[in-house]
Amino acid sequence: MELFNYSIEEEGLSVEKLLRDRWRLGRKTVHELRMADAVKLPDGGRVRWNELLPAGTALSIRLPEAVSDYVPEMGELDVIHEDPHCLVVHKPASLAVHPNDSGGTGTLMNRVIARFGPYVEHVHRLDKGTSGLVLIARHPVAKAVFDRMLEEKAIRRTYMAETPGPFNKRSGTISAPIGRDRHHATRRRVSPSGQQAVTHYEVISAKDGTSIVQLELDTGRTHQIRVHLAHLGHPIIGDVLYGGHTAGGWYRLHAARLAFIHPFTGKPLDIEDTVKPEWLP
Repeated sequence: MELFNYSIEEEGLSVEKLLRDRWRLGRKTVHELRMADAVKLPDGGRVRWNELLPAGTALSIRLPEAVSDYVPEMGELDVIHEDPHCLVVHKPASLAVHPNDSGGTGTLMNRVIARFGPYVEHVHRLDKGTSGLVLIARHPVAKAVFDRMLEEKAIRRTYMAETPGPFNKRSGTISAPIGRDRHHATRRRVSPSGQQAVTHYEVISAKDGTSIVQLELDTGRTHQIRVHLAHLGHPIIGDVLYGGHTAGGWYRLHAARLAFIHPFTGKPLDIEDTVKPEWLP
C-alpha cells in the first residue's frame, strides 16, 4: 500500500469532507478507504471521519495497492516534472499515448510504467502526431482528482502550432461545435449537431508566410485544435487530414505548457516542456 502525508490547511475540514467535497472521490473509493482504515494521524492514531479538524492537522493516508495493465517496455522518456502524486512527461510526435488493445506495446504509457509502475494512468491524451506534455497520475486517488480538475477546466493547457499566415485578427476565440465526419472514419468537422468546442488563439510571431500560434482550450474534443484552425482557414502545416500542406514529418502542433494548483500540496505549478520541436522559435 502506498503512503503519503497531507496537511489540513483550513479550519473545520473533516476527513469525510476532504475526500468527498474537496477531492470529490466516488462513493466506492471513499468506502474502500474507510473500510481499510486508510486515514490516520502520523503517529498511527485514529481519526474520526466526521470530526472537524483544526487547521494544520497532519494526516497519513495509505492507499490500496493498484496495478495498471500496461505492458512494461523500456524506451526513451523525458520526465519534465515528478512528485509522489503525478508525472508530467514529454511525448514525441509519432508515439501514441496508450495502446488501443490490452497487451499492446510501443506507446508512451508502456515506457512510463516500465520506469514508474505498478500504477500509472494518463489524465488526458494527445493525438499521435502531436508532441508535448502529458499529465500522468501515480495513484488512483490522484487520477480521480485530476480527472475532476480537467472536467472543471482547472488545468490550463497551452499549445503551439505553425500554420499558413497571416491571420486577419491577431487573437480571437473559435467557438464552433465539433462532430464526426460521416464520410471519413477518423476525421472530425465543425457541425451544428456536434459537441460544444471553444479554442482561444493568439498569433505569437509571423514570418516567411507562416504564423506561430498559441492556443488554449476550454474543451477537449477530439482533434479540436486541428479542426478549429482548419475551419478558420489556417490548417496546421503538415496536417494533411485537415488540408495542411505536407512538411516532411509530422504536423506542427505541440502541447507546450500545463498549469494548475496541485491538489495535494496546494502549490501552483506552471510546467513548460523543455523538449521543443525544431519549428518553434
